[in-house]
Amino acid sequence: MSVQPDQPPVLAERKGAVCVITLNRPHVSNAMHAEGSYLVDRYVREAEADPEVGAIILTAAGDKAFCAGMDLKEAAERGAGHGLVPGAGFCGVTERVIEKPVIGAINGAAVAGGLEISLACDCLIAAEGVLFGLPEVKRGMVAFTGGVQRLAQQLPRQIGMEIITCGTLFPAERLYDLGVVNRVVPRERLMDEALAFADTMLANSWKAIRFGKALFNDAQNEPLPAAINRGHANADRLMRSEDSREGIAAYAEKRDANFRRTE
Repeated sequence: MSVQPDQPPVLAERKGAVCVITLNRPHVSNAMHAEGSYLVDRYVREAEADPEVGAIILTAAGDKAFCAGMDLKEAAERGAGHGLVPGAGFCGVTERVIEKPVIGAINGAAVAGGLEISLACDCLIAAEGVLFGLPEVKRGMVAFTGGVQRLAQQLPRQIGMEIITCGTLFPAERLYDLGVVNRVVPRERLMDEALAFADTMLANSWKAIRFGKALFNDAQNEPLPAAINRGHANADRLMRSEDSREGIAAYAEKRDANFRRTE
């Protein structure tokens, strides 16, 4: 069933300990106008604040597009940039530091701001054959809210430059080979695979997950000795935590660990 334009542009629902945020404008390839962008931002903030949410999945309605970026019709009428949340970027994702793990379930083409959202996710599960790219150069623009910058971190220079300067679209399978996509699955299994991925992740210590993510992010932007020092400076509270004691005890007793399932 097609989603009508008068329905909410973004949906959020709980699937156990996972908050699933769905872009819900398939009639315009899930391009996000300002209202939709700020609504994603709101749902991300609420998920971050909810102690019973361990992870976030970002996905979209329909089977053709994950997100085509900003709503160009709105941009033509109001000017570009109204969907950029101050301090958080497009859809409140592309410039924000999100402490909880974010999994992108990419159901269709992820281009322009859609690729920027995808690159801001921690892990990506993509449907077979979906395309990724930055066609902004064809419109006299640049993906400056994280797209170009994350490509520089995540891809070899030559591949990144082709995406940025030519607007070439790359299939999920190619980005899997390049290490950007974690899984490529049949479209009908996408959400099941994304939720199973999240469940595997959240079977571990939530505190350790968040600390590991933060340490990884910091290590991308500082010399190795400084990153190791940061680990030492913050690890003691984790190594002596309730989760650490439970994990060690479970190993000694040859059983599964029973970590606390809230923040």
